Amino acid sequence: MASIACTPPVPAPQGAPGPGERARGALLGLAVGDALGAPAENMKPSEIRARWGRITGYVAERPAGTDDTEYAIFSGLLLARYGSGLTPARVEAAWHEWIADRDEGPFRGAGFSERGTLENLRRGLAAPISAQHRHAWSDGLAMRAAPHGVFAAGRPAEAARLAAIDGSVSHDGEGIYGGQAVAAGVAAAMAGAPPVSVVAAALAVVPDDSWTARSLRRALTAAHRGERAVRSAVVIGGYPWTDLAPEAVALAFGAYAAADGDFADAVLTAVNMGRDADTTAAVAGALAGATHGTAAIPADWAAAIGPARGTCLPAIAGHHVLEVADLLIRAAGARGGPEVPHRAHDAEDGAPAEARS
Repeated sequence: MASIACTPPVPAPQGAPGPGERARGALLGLAVGDALGAPAENMKPSEIRARWGRITGYVAERPAGTDDTEYAIFSGLLLARYGSGLTPARVEAAWHEWIADRDEGPFRGAGFSERGTLENLRRGLAAPISAQHRHAWSDGLAMRAAPHGVFAAGRPAEAARLAAIDGSVSHDGEGIYGGQAVAAGVAAAMAGAPPVSVVAAALAVVPDDSWTARSLRRALTAAHRGERAVRSAVVIGGYPWTDLAPEAVALAFGAYAAADGDFADAVLTAVNMGRDADTTAAVAGALAGATHGTAAIPADWAAAIGPARGTCLPAIAGHHVLEVADLLIRAAGARGGPEVPHRAHDAEDGAPAEARS
């Protein structure tokens, strides 16, 4: 595995976004990508074309984020609380406090990896044993890994370390690598790295011979030939699971590279490739949002993103991704200082209240 401890900031041209705008762009971009991609999840490109033509904006009447956004908020709040002091025990305790020991929403904990994790936690299993289930290779960590890159801006190795700690409760192997790649890529983008360096940062934190690394390299090689080439290079035809971390992460980075970091192009490329479209578009949106900041996100897309509804995680209801971005920037700025205090509980609904520094 290659090593990359730090991505030196690229000299900022006049008018380049600052850290706060990049942080907000990353998490708002994630939520926008999630909402744009949700209707196309698990669809083939031919099915997308038959139903909508080419998706160029929201196709849902009430666009909203899915489990991808809510779990990203969950990880972001947890990281804002503990920062670099995050440990597997603290992640496991948060899963119990905010998810496993509460009533669930209609999605009952979201994807297969989350279901397996919750079942193991409720049986009394602890990390890393709680991650021993059939879907430990899913993109469930990748979808919530962007906050680690925001917190560890310019430090891809640290972002990858934190993502692995976060994932120790729910994922293993390729599932961990996918999350590390996303966290490292966002960390590099937060420092102003160009798209080719963002992808290189992701590759540097995963084993060279891993499925994730091989898929990322194939996606990058095909990126200059566009979305069909990226999809053909990465997707295993006929495989039933669309939430494979090596596939979803590579499709997201491929979309980002094919668009040369342009926000709208990256996200729409990911959406129109189908498969796990909400996650691939969320990751592509986080990368492009970190690269260019909130100004790159079309205003009407951004305006549709409100506070989380708690459809998947009731404890997250009422939180907005922009709030989480600001908390992470404050926590990063206070590295070595006091932790963000534990979030108080609302007596009416039991959900965590805002973390405050």
